[in-house]
Amino acid sequence: MQDTPLLHGLHVVDLASFIAAPAAATMLGDFGADVVKVEPPRTGDTYRALGQMPPNPRVDGVNYPWQLDNRNKRSIALDLKSPGSRAVVERLVKWADVLVTNFPPGARSKLGLDYDDLAPLNPRLVYADVTGFGEEGPDAHLPGFDVTAYWARSGLMDVTRQRGAPPAMNAFGSGDHPTAITLFAGIMTALYRREKTGEGARVTASLIAEGAWAAGMWLQAVLVGGEAPRPLDRRDPPNALANAYRTADDRWVLLAFVNEDKQVPLFLEAIGHPEATGNPNYADTPSRRAHAAEIVGLLDKTFATRTLAEWRDVLDRAGLTYGVAQTLEEFAHDPQLLANEILVPVDDGSPEPYLTIDSPVRLDQERKVRPRPAPGLGEHTESVLRELGYADAEIEDLRQSRTVD
Repeated sequence: MQDTPLLHGLHVVDLASFIAAPAAATMLGDFGADVVKVEPPRTGDTYRALGQMPPNPRVDGVNYPWQLDNRNKRSIALDLKSPGSRAVVERLVKWADVLVTNFPPGARSKLGLDYDDLAPLNPRLVYADVTGFGEEGPDAHLPGFDVTAYWARSGLMDVTRQRGAPPAMNAFGSGDHPTAITLFAGIMTALYRREKTGEGARVTASLIAEGAWAAGMWLQAVLVGGEAPRPLDRRDPPNALANAYRTADDRWVLLAFVNEDKQVPLFLEAIGHPEATGNPNYADTPSRRAHAAEIVGLLDKTFATRTLAEWRDVLDRAGLTYGVAQTLEEFAHDPQLLANEILVPVDDGSPEPYLTIDSPVRLDQERKVRPRPAPGLGEHTESVLRELGYADAEIEDLRQSRTVD
């Protein structure tokens, strides 16, 4: 393991808002890159206020969404609509190895932030952008959030509900964070290409493409003529052994049997119904599928007789595959998260720092930097401008023109 983080010395300009693109820059920062986040003066990235919007939990003293996706960055408050900002942007582009943005195509063009505008300033620049609906097509100009472009548009919102129930909202960021992984992978691929060619590149990702990838198995079936699966009815599912059951203490256990010929006899013995092994309705996979509703009725009654703790003991002793629908409170204290350093302490100088979620990419031979607190708006404006070569008088001129804060 190296003492110096892998991406130490890599310069990144985060010219993006909300989650997907900034989170990709955060991952670069996790591996030691120097990330400068550019935000509008006075208001900052609107994502700073997301923790105050229902249904997000309110937490006093910690802006938890901002901390999660903007740790290990420096913030410069720069008004991109101000004429004086252009010179600052150009210096940032010449300084940068990577620039990340998520402005819609029209806004990018208006601000002069397209790849073709910036690449001539720095031929080695890796320019990475995220859109909601891609760069082409009738909806390319539309703003997109993960709930609209990833969750709803992809069909995931429709198929991940019970039959007859309304579509469910996804957890905030659940489409953005996978998209961030994709953008991070693209950036690293472009940096590898730069090592081979000496040239920068443009990297693109979109929420709609990520939604297609997430729904890929069933979407691929439709593409080759298959019938799209409809929302399931857990009382009459296609497979009663890939279904959820309620316990006596109102918890849910998910069965996930793959090798049914081996697991079904063990399961029936464990739950106290060994006689069912002789029932022709349960004898093989086709018969179990044909009588799924009957099996669900039997298992609903059976699982309702014991608590989750009791069923876990039963199923564990039988060596069976199952899952538990954990609450977020339970997951926050899941020992697997600490054992695998998925949760790591924030390096905020306090004797008992709070935990944050590490980005999921890791290399055994490389260390990440400890997560530092996310920056205040414009916290590093002056120091970044000085690094870009601005003198005191020039910085003051930028302040007086309200180009920077």
